[in-house]
Amino acid sequence: MSVSPASSRAGWHASQPAVPGRPPGGQRRPTTGPAPVLTVTLTIPLAPEESLAPAARRLLDAAREMLEQGEGIVSTGVAPERRPDQVPAGRTPPRPAPPAVPALHILASSRSVLRDGEPLPLTRLEFDLLLHLVAHPRRVFTRLQLLNAVWGYEHAGVRTVDVHVRRLRGKVGMEVPLVTTVYGVGYRLADDARVTIDRSG
Repeated sequence: MSVSPASSRAGWHASQPAVPGRPPGGQRRPTTGPAPVLTVTLTIPLAPEESLAPAARRLLDAAREMLEQGEGIVSTGVAPERRPDQVPAGRTPPRPAPPAVPALHILASSRSVLRDGEPLPLTRLEFDLLLHLVAHPRRVFTRLQLLNAVWGYEHAGVRTVDVHVRRLRGKVGMEVPLVTTVYGVGYRLADDARVTIDRSG
């Protein structure tokens, strides 16, 4: 309760402070009609969630949680014209198809290698190294084992194997999975290498 002077003639009177949202005289408004609706529009850059700011990531998580609990509604309507690189909210942008990995085809009889049908020039040792690894997939070879199997002797320096592996990778293409380095051990054929052998070719 507060007391305030109304005028010099009326003297003093008591008045109740006004409450926001409540009509004068203390009467409550009837609670009829639908509950008020809060509409929120989120604009989030099309980027991996890991690159979003922490605040934006928390807001996105909260919106997902509300939708999963049925506390929110996603409404669709006529969207404004958007650029081709924009994706509607709630949809995952299509991922570009991964580039096709070139395939290698080994013709054992003619000692030649084709990369997507094109001849790949390899030296004798590079060809023998590739053929040996492809003939024993998922097996790891030490440098000494490769020297003995490919070079035919073990007296050369083990770095010779490293040099030939590096040259083989360079000729095939660094984007083509071929030889995997097993650190502290040696080398093996890559699991996703696309290589076929034609023993009669």
